[in-house]
Order: sequence, then C-alpha cells, then structure tokens
Amino acid sequence: MKKIFLSIIGLTASLATLRAQETVYPAGPQKGLVFLKNATIHTGAGQVIERGTIGFSNGKIIAVGANVAIPADDVRVFDVQGQHIYPGLIVTDSNLGLTEVESVRATNDYSEVGEINPSIRSIVSYNTDSKIINTLRTNGILLAQVVPEGGLLTGSSSVVQLDAWNWEDAAYKTDNGIHFYMPRLMPRANPFGAEARGPGSDAVKAAMEKIGQVKDFLRDAKAYLDGGTKKNGTNLKYEAVKGLFDGSQKFFVHCDLMKEMVIAADMKQEFGLDVVIVGGTDSWMIADMLKKNGIPVILSQPHSLPVMQDDDVDQPYKTPALLQKAGVLFSISNEGFWQQRNLPFNAGTAGAYGLSREEALSAITLNAAKILGIADKTGSLEVGKDANIVVSTGDILDMKSSVITRAYIQGREIDLTDKHKQLFERYKHKYQLQ
Repeated sequence: MKKIFLSIIGLTASLATLRAQETVYPAGPQKGLVFLKNATIHTGAGQVIERGTIGFSNGKIIAVGANVAIPADDVRVFDVQGQHIYPGLIVTDSNLGLTEVESVRATNDYSEVGEINPSIRSIVSYNTDSKIINTLRTNGILLAQVVPEGGLLTGSSSVVQLDAWNWEDAAYKTDNGIHFYMPRLMPRANPFGAEARGPGSDAVKAAMEKIGQVKDFLRDAKAYLDGGTKKNGTNLKYEAVKGLFDGSQKFFVHCDLMKEMVIAADMKQEFGLDVVIVGGTDSWMIADMLKKNGIPVILSQPHSLPVMQDDDVDQPYKTPALLQKAGVLFSISNEGFWQQRNLPFNAGTAGAYGLSREEALSAITLNAAKILGIADKTGSLEVGKDANIVVSTGDILDMKSSVITRAYIQGREIDLTDKHKQLFERYKHKYQLQ
C-alpha cells in the first residue's frame, strides 16, 4: 500500500512538472510555397530593398527582390505591411545549450578536466531543451556556434540551428573549429596572481611556457598525421586536429592583447592554420597586420571596459568601425549564454559608433557566416540559401522598435513563445492586468 501511495505522489509530481513546461515544439518541414510581401528587406550583404518580396520553398529561398512575381496557385502569401525582413542572426562564441544554471554544477557541461582536449566535441552535449534557447529566438537569433571551455585546447565547436528535438537535428555544421584559449601575457600585480606563488614566479613566463606546450602538441600532431608515428597506434587527440592541417577546420584563438594576436599570426604562418581571433580587444591597434594575414576577428561584446587603463573608455564601441575601415572581416559576439539575446543591440551600439546600420547587421549575419564557414548556406537573403528569415516591426538592432513577429529556420515557421513571455502573461493574469 505504501508503494502504491508513493507511486501516486510521484505520478502527480511528474504531471505537474509536465504542465509547467513550455508547450513549444520544433516545427515540421516546410510544405508548399511561402511568400512575404510589402516588406523592407535587409539582405545582410549591405542591400536594402523597399517594398520587397521574398519567397521560399522546401527550406530554400527561391526569390527575393522588388518585383517578384507571385504564383497564383498553391501558395501562401503574407502581407507584412511594411515590416522589416532580415536574415536570421548568428551568435558566435557561445556556450548556449551547454549550461543552464551557472550556480548548479549538474547543469554545466561545457568544461573538461585537463589542458589539452582537442577530441572533446561540444555538439554532443548540446541541450535542445534549454529554456534559454527560445529567449534568443525571440530577438531574431536563429543560429549559434556552441563552444567548449576549460584548459588550453578545449575541443571542437559546432554551429546549431535553434529549433530541434535533439543535437543531431540541431547540427548545422559540426566540428567546424578547434579552440585555443591563450594564457594572458600580462603581469598580475595582485595578491592572488603569479607574484603570490613565491619568489621568482613570473606570470608572463608561465604563459609563454603554456603557449609552447600547445605549439609542441601541434608539431607532434602534424608529424603523426604525416605518417611518422602512426605505427605506435591511434592517437585520438592527434586525429581530432586533422582538420586544422587539411583546411577543413578553423583554429579559433581566444586572446585580447596585441602581443597575443601576434603570436596567433605566427602560429598561422608556422603551421598553415586558418586562424580566427576571438575576443580581439586590441585588434584595432594591429588591424593592418590582421588584414595582411587574412585573420578575421570575433569581437567580444562592446558593452565592456577596455583592457588598458589609458585607452578611451568607449574604445570597445569604436573598434568594429576601425576594423571595417581597415578591411578586416569581423563579427560581434556577446559573452555568456543567456546574455546572447542582446546580440542585435550590441551590434546596434557599434552602429552608433562609426558603422552604418547595414554594416552592423552584416557583422552578426553574413560576416559571422563567413567566419564560421557557413556562408554558402546562410547569412544573407539570396536565392539558393536556406530560408533563415526574421520579420520585425522595426529596426532589429534597436531595442525600442524591434518586435519579432515571424521567424523561419530553413523555411519552417518557428514558435516565438519563451519563458519570459509566459511569465509576463502569468502575472498579468494574477494581477488582473489583461
């Protein structure tokens, strides 16, 4: 009897939990033709089309322009009445889906023990049931680069689309790059830094030794992959970086200081790697060198202080425009996971400090797609690309006017419900504010 009673309690609790979950399900495959008309279309490649029309079928864009002929039969047509259409926004350098509650260790799955872990794949830990994901979609973010952390070589990142049942469904481009978190080459003058660890300790020297450790690993991996040491058996860590040497993977170097980025450029030359700088706070100082070496930059979020005390306090706001002027390919990111929902507004800040609005938009659409190696499929509204489309009442980069009314991932219209909206409606009901 006691077991039956406990089972009833457990079943009741389970049902209550189910009722508390969002009733939001991934959309099914697109069926038929869909056209959106009478829109201001921002292509993501710098072009703006007034009173434009965009059509898509089977998840692909089939027409975009000002004078698009709409078929008369077997088509769904939506008049968006002057609203704005954008490519789906792309988050770079995120641990979205790898953590849910920072203070609860059991919900964090983005870091591995050890310094050299290139064989770790972030994609298999991606949680499509995260309640945070839908809050990003509400602001027009439809794709994200999921990045592992912890140690020096932390593993491979993948790009996911944000409407999926599981990580296999979510995968948009798997294992697109290996991530190297370069140690900070800056003395620490504080009681908890290197100076506190005893006489003769040197933070910069220790950092250089760790950088040397990564270079030694890459040299050994290259020798192994060239066939020199495979006779000793399969080495999973060396196998994991094969894409760095055949060009199928990018080498994302997380660093901020000018001398750190110079080291990253040297590694590009020595090993023939496709290097991307992540962070790049001081990248404006060496923009010409980055341009010459073909090194793109994923800028950390601009709403932060500069690294050096004598820099302008608004330097992070101005850096995107300086990179644009120098011809450096860059995108804008936002640290964290739930904070990523503010990505369009961070780009909007850059648009107020020297970038045009369309350049700021490109930084989080087409530029990001180029850096992540997915520009052949997404990042701009062009015929043949995936129908990753966002419809907004106003400027998507402006917090005040942007309200997302429709969003499509590969032609599938997705549900824009999220936990924030549900709580808003809940408490409107509680306090009779309907």
